[in-house]
Amino acid sequence: MSTENPPPEQAASSSEDAETTPASDAPKGGSGKLLALLFGVASAGLVLDVITKIIVVAHLEGNAPLKVLGGLFYLDVLRNPGAAFSMATGLTWLLALLAIAVVGVIVWLAPKLRSPGWAVGLGLVLGGACGNLGDRLFRAPGPLQGHVVDFLSFLAPGGQVFPVFNVADSCITCGGILVVLLSLLGRDYDGTVHRKQKKADRS
Repeated sequence: MSTENPPPEQAASSSEDAETTPASDAPKGGSGKLLALLFGVASAGLVLDVITKIIVVAHLEGNAPLKVLGGLFYLDVLRNPGAAFSMATGLTWLLALLAIAVVGVIVWLAPKLRSPGWAVGLGLVLGGACGNLGDRLFRAPGPLQGHVVDFLSFLAPGGQVFPVFNVADSCITCGGILVVLLSLLGRDYDGTVHRKQKKADRS
């Protein structure tokens, strides 16, 4: 009796199987560079946030909103005790603790990064979280109760079109979108890429 290999059609499947492969562009042993990228992005975002808040508080707080870029934005300084969209205004202390937790998680995850995209995304989130956390820790009315300085109002003053925000909020939003996009594309923080490979249908 002769033994024959099963026809290729029997080995094929119409289902999609997940395939995990190392990212071709993932740095090998390059965690030092990625750490520098992450904390460099975070530092840039934090410094920009702090500087802009100092300027608007010193020169614009208490004044009428200032139109910039032809009315695309209005500089309108507000003190926000809550989260984005003025939610949880009575839970400032909890928001501060959540920000501390976010910072801790990113710092813990940082040495494991092998993806430049994740480093940039998490760096933006880290910088933004530290910026708003600084307000909650050091601004009035006191530690863990401080109100965040918001000053960017889109298209109209007073948050009529979109809630007033700041540079830190923008960093958190952009970083979060980048991390979600990378996840949807199957790119993990450790440099691996998850691909779905569709095998040939049975003939």
